[in-house]
Amino acid sequence: MSSMEDFTHFPLQMWEKVLSKVKKAVVFMDDKCAEALHWSGGAAALLEAGAKNLKQFSSFEACSVNEPKAVFVVSTLLKGRTIDIIKDIISLSHFQYCVVFTTVAHSVHLLANNVTTEMEGSPVFEQFEEKLCEWMGNMNYTAEVMHVPVVFAPVSQQLLLTPTFAHLFPLLSPDLDTVNAKRPEKKRFGSLVDIDMNSLPIELQLEIKHLASALNSMFEATGTREESFAVGPMSRIIAGELANHPQAKNRRKTAPNKASIIFIDRTMDLTGAVGHHGDNLVEKILTVLKPLPGHVTDVQVDMLELTSLQHTPDSLNILAPGCLAQAESSTARSLWEAMLTSKQKEGVMEVRRQLVEAASKEKLPIKMSMGRVTPEQLCSYTRLFRSSWGALESHCGVLQLGLATAQTLRHPSLPRWDACLAFERLLLQALGDSDFPTVLRQLLPLMKPREDEGTSGSGRAEEECGPDELVLLLVYLYSLADEAQSADLDTEEEQLEKLERELIGALTLVITRETQLSPLLQKLTGCTDPEELTTERAHSAMEDMFETLRGLSHTRDHLKQLRSVYTASDGVHQANYHSFLRQVLEEVFHPDRLECPDIEHMSGGLTDLLKTGFSMFMKVSRPHPSDNPLLFLFLVGGVTPAELRLIKELVSAHKPGTQVLVLSTRLLRPTDIAELLFTTQRLAPDIGV
Repeated sequence: MSSMEDFTHFPLQMWEKVLSKVKKAVVFMDDKCAEALHWSGGAAALLEAGAKNLKQFSSFEACSVNEPKAVFVVSTLLKGRTIDIIKDIISLSHFQYCVVFTTVAHSVHLLANNVTTEMEGSPVFEQFEEKLCEWMGNMNYTAEVMHVPVVFAPVSQQLLLTPTFAHLFPLLSPDLDTVNAKRPEKKRFGSLVDIDMNSLPIELQLEIKHLASALNSMFEATGTREESFAVGPMSRIIAGELANHPQAKNRRKTAPNKASIIFIDRTMDLTGAVGHHGDNLVEKILTVLKPLPGHVTDVQVDMLELTSLQHTPDSLNILAPGCLAQAESSTARSLWEAMLTSKQKEGVMEVRRQLVEAASKEKLPIKMSMGRVTPEQLCSYTRLFRSSWGALESHCGVLQLGLATAQTLRHPSLPRWDACLAFERLLLQALGDSDFPTVLRQLLPLMKPREDEGTSGSGRAEEECGPDELVLLLVYLYSLADEAQSADLDTEEEQLEKLERELIGALTLVITRETQLSPLLQKLTGCTDPEELTTERAHSAMEDMFETLRGLSHTRDHLKQLRSVYTASDGVHQANYHSFLRQVLEEVFHPDRLECPDIEHMSGGLTDLLKTGFSMFMKVSRPHPSDNPLLFLFLVGGVTPAELRLIKELVSAHKPGTQVLVLSTRLLRPTDIAELLFTTQRLAPDIGV
């Protein structure tokens, strides 16, 4: 029987294939592959394997005469811009040996080149090898092109992320309009549930096939036969593609190990993704600290506390930042696991305990203190390590996590988290008592533009909601719109349209008065500088945003049982949010093995159809997600740290013997959802076509 460790070790096995080729080579790697490597040993693994250098995959990079070997690692098809960059680098260098690794399988390359028949060997890769020799200037030089699925990042024992697919997100109502616009009127889809693989744009089809191929490689390497289930339109398409993968059919006939995999669309529960109710330390670290450049998940940790440098604007860029990924230290890894899957208080206490233990081990003069953990206390512990280079090196992983915690706890924007949580609770109560426009109107007073510099009380109070928080509150509320008390539909629609115009005007004013645009506002408006942002441009961006918001309340309309994530107040208990993921797992682990109509079985093919036919005459048992000792949950569109803790607690309570491994496209900050909803090209992802 395969275990969770087999799957968390799979990414390392795939990187071993790359490492076997990097000796004496300069390695060029794109950001998505670099992020996957970051959680699997990082650049140190390459250098230890004999690589001479690691460079960005860019046309502006090249090598000198004494660097004759190059290894390219890319997450895209060997087409278009990817080929242009490889050619540029080779043309500016003096290579005699080139190795190219792509995470995209040869079968997907064939489809991208409009070849639908199966072919012997790997003709696309072989042709590209000839091109490489041509660009190197000698057909007798050596070129190798191969597929290695280095798409998984083992972020924890419980979680595998896929940075390559970080921007893959379930389809929304505006996407339905886009798909329908290219179809004859009689063949247009009535809802997102009706969309099939072949009706999607070719770029998105290729990305889904790329993902299905990577999953198949993982199941093949671990000898696993999976039963696939899906909740949501995009999950259904991905699960169907995995079920119909040519190699998957052969694998499932002979694989000795069994597992269940449930694909779940993030859009089934956006309330949980943008809400501030998660009592989790990592969720706050990801929210307030700046992302590591080129990374989707990890953050920058300021390391100045470990030096004697003064905190000045000039010193900020002197020192490379620390991060959360600590592959080298087992102590740091166990601390990271605790921070990721514990309540905030428990996580902070564990950080202090580990810092105290490390200082005691190195015989540093630590002053013990009990009671509440403060950021100043954590910083004082880390500063003790300045005096000993050996101690600093030995405990570098724990120190980085300790500093990340301290910098988060004292961050000036953290009070906004509590302000958002308080307001979300008020909105939850109001939903059960009022119609949607009445509840939505409560956001208007929050939409205060930043005051001009020089006036009394200039700027914005730390705990006041800024534009980012206002957008998140709108997503939170619109995803619960169906839960509100319903009034006369025509009157409500009229009120809603009028109110939305007011909100668009108010938000436009808020955004245009900002002195600095946050990453979210930059993506929403397409402007990086406030001076570029005209009122017309901001107004147009807000109109587009509200068009998407309108459809959020209908994402669960097609479900029969799991249609609500809201429990209204009954006079005794307050109204509360009831996680969709919790509901799915409660169905999966129900002792009576009830069949939930919303968790659709996807692996059966013809066999399942025959069972359906026979079930009209006799009792036929369908596969159930709890049949197997290993369960995968694949959240398409991202998972939050709070949900990881929820999964861990539910499994312990309901079925302790079951191993549950979470797969997802990314580890979410609340603002990530807003970016994915309003700014992602969901129908045309960048895969190098």
